[in-house]
Amino acid sequence: MGHTATKRLTQHLIAAMRAHRSTGARPVITEAGRVLWRAFIALSRTRSYSSFGPNPISYQEIEAWCRLTRTPLAPHHIEILCALDQEWLRGGADGTPAPRSDLTAAAFDAAIG
Repeated sequence: MGHTATKRLTQHLIAAMRAHRSTGARPVITEAGRVLWRAFIALSRTRSYSSFGPNPISYQEIEAWCRLTRTPLAPHHIEILCALDQEWLRGGADGTPAPRSDLTAAAFDAAIG
């Protein structure tokens, strides 16, 4: 995939994320972006949180997901996933903060000791 195609797909997926956040409607994802969208959703569900909020999805998490699901991703796919994650962490176009999970006793113990 060329640089222009990667940029266009990244823009499409970020626009879909923003539209989903603003309307709550199911996002419309092109065929080219479906695997990456599903990968992002799966990876985002497993993200860790700190006392400051959600952490970025790590390369180790992406690698583990690829290995466990037997889904090969090229470097430009990783770039797109990271761009989606940055957008999610920023809270989208409207500036609302990224959603936080409920603080559990285990998470509190892990963070505070």
